[in-house]
Amino acid sequence: MKIQRIDSGLTHILQTIIDNESRIEALIAHVHADYRLSAKNLFRYLILRSFDLRKYHDTLSDMGISSIRTAEGYVFGNLFNVVRNLKLIQGLPFDVNPNIEIIGYKGSKKLLKKHANKLFNETKNKHFTEIMVTLPNEAAENKQIIKDLFLSGMEIARINLSHGNVAIWRKMLDTIHEINKGSHKKISVYMDLSGPKIRTSKIEIHEKNGHIKSAIPIQVGEHIILTKRETLGKKSLFGEVNQQLEKAEIGVLLHEIIDDVKEGDELFFDDGMIKTRVISKKADEVELVVTDSYKSKLSSHKGINLPNTVLNLPALTQKDIEHLPFVCKHADIVGYSFVRTADDVKSLYHELKKNHAENLGVVFKIENKEAFENLPEILIAGMERNKIGVMIARGDLAVEIGFERISEVQNQILWLCEAAHIPVIWATQVLENLAKTGIPTRAEISDAALGAQAECVMLNKGPYINEAIKILKDILTRMEGHSFKKKNELRALNVAKKSVGKFLG
Repeated sequence: MKIQRIDSGLTHILQTIIDNESRIEALIAHVHADYRLSAKNLFRYLILRSFDLRKYHDTLSDMGISSIRTAEGYVFGNLFNVVRNLKLIQGLPFDVNPNIEIIGYKGSKKLLKKHANKLFNETKNKHFTEIMVTLPNEAAENKQIIKDLFLSGMEIARINLSHGNVAIWRKMLDTIHEINKGSHKKISVYMDLSGPKIRTSKIEIHEKNGHIKSAIPIQVGEHIILTKRETLGKKSLFGEVNQQLEKAEIGVLLHEIIDDVKEGDELFFDDGMIKTRVISKKADEVELVVTDSYKSKLSSHKGINLPNTVLNLPALTQKDIEHLPFVCKHADIVGYSFVRTADDVKSLYHELKKNHAENLGVVFKIENKEAFENLPEILIAGMERNKIGVMIARGDLAVEIGFERISEVQNQILWLCEAAHIPVIWATQVLENLAKTGIPTRAEISDAALGAQAECVMLNKGPYINEAIKILKDILTRMEGHSFKKKNELRALNVAKKSVGKFLG
C-alpha cells in the first residue's frame, strides 16, 4: 500500500476522533474523576476499532513506524504520532494541533496499574496479576484451609453467595481477619451476588422398581415441554419403532423465561451439553426439540442459557438486595452477576448508595451474550465509581456465544477493558484439572499463561488447590517478565461499530 494512501486513511481516522471530542466530553460528564481520561480513551478506541486497520500494519512495520497494534490504552497519542511521522517521511507539513488531552503509553500503563491496585490490593507483589481463589464451605469449620491458601499465594478470597449461609460466611471472614491481623499482607474479600438462577426445577421420577431418579433420559429429535406448572418431571414415552408417543415434561424455576422466549429461540441446558430449539409456545409452556446432546439425561437444577432471547429479568434479585447490607459491611469487592445493560449498573449503584458503600469495589461479570454486546455502555456507566473491574466468566459466555468464538470474544473484552484502563479477572476452569486431580494438562498451563494478560486470575476449589496456586504464581511471575498485553491484527469490531453508532451517531 502506498504511503500516501496510508497517510490519507489514518489522517481521516485521527480527524474523526478530533471531530467527536466535544461529544465525548459530554458523554463522560458523569464519570468519576479518576476515570475521566480512561473514559475518553475508550470512546477514542471505539472510533478507531470501527475501522478495519489490517491493511496498514505490515507497511507501517516495514517503515519502522508503530503499526497501531498495541494502541488500546493510548489511542490518540499513538495515532497522532503515527500520522505525524508519515508526514515527516513525505516532507509534508503536519498542521494537526488539537487542543485535547493526550495519553502516552507510559501514562496508560500507569493508569491501568493504579486502577488495578485500587480495586484489588495496594500491597506490591512480585507478580502484578492477582490470584483469587474460591473458598469451599468446609473452610468455615477448618481455619487451616484458608491459612494454607494464603501461604500458597492467594491474595483475594472469593465467597460465592450462591452457596452456604451467613453463619458460614461469617466464620470464613473471622479467619481472614485473623490472618490479616498477623501479616503485613492483606487478603481482600470478594463476594459474588447470586443473580437470577435460570435452572430446571426439581425432577423426581418414580420407577416401577421403587427407585427414584432425579433426571429424565434425553435423545436428539425428542420433543420436551418446558413449563411454568408445578411438576416433578415426566419421561417421554416411545413406541416400538422409537416414535414419540408422549412428550417429556420439566419445570423451570424462573417462570419469566417462558414469557420472554420466542419460537425459533435456542435453549441450552447443563452448560450447553443439551441443545434445544423452541418450536411452539403457549401461555404457560414452550415445546422444545432436542437438536444436539452430549449427555443422555437432563437432571434437576441444571442451568439454562438462552443466547437468542432478550430476558426481562432484573440482574439484581430480591435475594441479592437482602444480601447487600452484609456484603457492603464485610467485602472489599462485590461481583455483579447477570449484568447486561447500563441500566443494570445503575440499579446496583442505587442500592450501594442506599447502603453507604462508597468504597466498595464492583466487578461486572460478563457471562452472557447480551453483556458482551453491551460491554462499552456497561463500562461507561460503571465508571461513575473508581473501584471497578470486569470478570470474563468464560463458562457461561462460551455456552451463549459458542465455544468456537470464546477465544475471539475474550480477547475483545481484554482490548475494550485495556482501552478503558479497567482491570480484568480471568475466570472459569483455570488449572481446573490440576486443582481437582493434581495433574495439569498442557492446554490449561497455556491457558493460565494467557491469564497474565489480565490483572487477576481466579481459581476454583479442589483437593490440590494449593499446588495450583503455587504453579499459577510461578507462571504469572515468569510471563510478566516477557510481555505486557500483546499485538493483534485489528479488523473492525462489530461491538465498536454498534457503540459508535449508538453514542456518537
